[in-house]
Amino acid sequence: MPSTIVREDEHALVLAAKAGDVAAFEELVNRYERKIFRLAQNITGNREDAEDAMQDAFLKSYAHLKEFQGDSRFYTWLVRIAVNESLMRLRKRKPNQISLDEPVGTDDDIMPREVEDWGPSPEQRYAQTELQQILNNAIENLDPPYRTVFVLRDVEELSTEETAALLGISVPAVKSRLLRARLKMREQLQRYFRKGDSN
Repeated sequence: MPSTIVREDEHALVLAAKAGDVAAFEELVNRYERKIFRLAQNITGNREDAEDAMQDAFLKSYAHLKEFQGDSRFYTWLVRIAVNESLMRLRKRKPNQISLDEPVGTDDDIMPREVEDWGPSPEQRYAQTELQQILNNAIENLDPPYRTVFVLRDVEELSTEETAALLGISVPAVKSRLLRARLKMREQLQRYFRKGDSN
């Protein structure tokens, strides 16, 4: 992973947390919570489920910290727990169930968090938000096995080998699912932009 995600001191923080240093674990939470939330939201397609999956992933990682052997990075281990929690929520959900509490991308607090600098004009911000919504919808429309591989490889930028290990599938299976996910994404985005051009 790029050093901006997994820093050199991660191992020391994990050792301190294992020894009972709560502040060290809190630092790990602060460091990774936004990425874990984004991962969970991309898999579940639902903000509420993503928040629950993220919280449970951190709680489980804390409860089982003594069992963490350090044969992989803590972040990779945490991603594996978060993916499992997210997929569990997807399985529990009834087919085609839509949350009435899910924001429709207007008067919620998502946009200010995503657009942090003051540079873009309101029109540019709207275009960025609209494009992000289009991409999110396209990801959400993928079947869960393809969506999970796409999110881990193309959004979270894990390697093919890491993705295979996390999901317990073979490297060729990851490559196959990723190819199908990318093709489906391309098809959806082309359909959307063709529709936009015809207006």
